[in-house]
Amino acid sequence: MATPAQNKRGIPRAPFIEDVDAFMQGREADTTLKQLQEQYSKYKFMEQQLASKKESIKAKLPDIRRTLDCVNLLVSKQTETFDTNFELSDGIYAKATIENPSTVCLWLGANVMVEYSFEEALALLNKNLTGALSQLESLTEDLDFLKDQITTTEVNVARVYNQDVKVRRSRKPDDSEESEQSKIEVSSGG
Repeated sequence: MATPAQNKRGIPRAPFIEDVDAFMQGREADTTLKQLQEQYSKYKFMEQQLASKKESIKAKLPDIRRTLDCVNLLVSKQTETFDTNFELSDGIYAKATIENPSTVCLWLGANVMVEYSFEEALALLNKNLTGALSQLESLTEDLDFLKDQITTTEVNVARVYNQDVKVRRSRKPDDSEESEQSKIEVSSGG
């Protein structure tokens, strides 16, 4: 069964070079190594970008869960009046009395806050949580796929380099035989 040329999200698969000698027929080692190094650099760049994106999403998950818990608490106390501490900024709190809550305001980002009913807020937060978890899963799959492609590319680089060394060495005995012949002539006085 043939493997696809890329994964689900379009990251190209690195082909494994089975027969290096056949692969290198009509190709120059330096050019091939340069192409493989370029491919390796692209994979490493993609890996860095995806890892950064994954860390960003992982950092947002606790906030989404904490906000969801807060909205659930407000829903459970919908018919009550209760006191709470409200965070004004990092480490600065104010006491607040909440009477019969029916809506909640959520920060959407870019200094935008929107008032939602509890049902709308819960739906939005659950959708955001599900989306973030889904993205985290796909990013993990992509990173695993990229690590495989990086390893394959590293192996290809090593195999092409070793094949080039082998070819260069196979050419050298002719040169070394001539130099040994001249050494023999010099040492025999002739």
